[in-house]
Amino acid sequence: MTRSFSVLNLLTVMVFVAIGAAALLIAIQGPTVPLPLHFSTGGAVDRWGTREDVGRLLAILAGVGFLVAMGTGLAIRRHPADSSRARGLRVAQAIVLIGFAGVAALILWTSLTSPGAAPPAGAHMAGLSLLFVAIGAFVGRVAPNPFVGVRTPWSYKSRLAWERSNRLAGRLFFFGGLVGLVAAPFSPQPFGMTALIIGVLIAAAWSVVESWRVWKSDPDRQPF
Repeated sequence: MTRSFSVLNLLTVMVFVAIGAAALLIAIQGPTVPLPLHFSTGGAVDRWGTREDVGRLLAILAGVGFLVAMGTGLAIRRHPADSSRARGLRVAQAIVLIGFAGVAALILWTSLTSPGAAPPAGAHMAGLSLLFVAIGAFVGRVAPNPFVGVRTPWSYKSRLAWERSNRLAGRLFFFGGLVGLVAAPFSPQPFGMTALIIGVLIAAAWSVVESWRVWKSDPDRQPF
């Protein structure tokens, strides 16, 4: 357990140091033309910025992501005798790592592949879909924690509700992301991106309802 914990923390440090280094590099030596900074729900650029703006955004992302990921990792030390919980917390740390690294990769890709121009239609839909696939592959195995997963009052009061709602969320995100990834090259925008976001919101709402439903029928649930 200690070795896995150390390796994951080392990977966390390496990834966020790399994001921080990329932030510094793009702020100093990035393209001088306007870069995409914000996108509408349809994937169209609705705000442009300078290389310093992009570097600042990546630096904030690196700082917040590092704190959350390392906070999750350090929480494992509080439960050294509970291998199941420690394993679930490692999964949570991996999800944070994948999520923040994926967003940083999207920012870098859109900023550097075609400076001064909007990315190809469907590119952001494909990138977000791939991110949802990666998160969905892990979230079904995450243990109760304050950072990732279906964190509802009912899932915190019932271990069964936590496990089933997160397992459902993982499947919905994974397969929804797969559908979005396949459809991205052919979907007219902004319809495709809007449909993907609506699908994610439905999956999240469904998982929340599932946490309540399982909590209500769980004989071992904790009362409020």
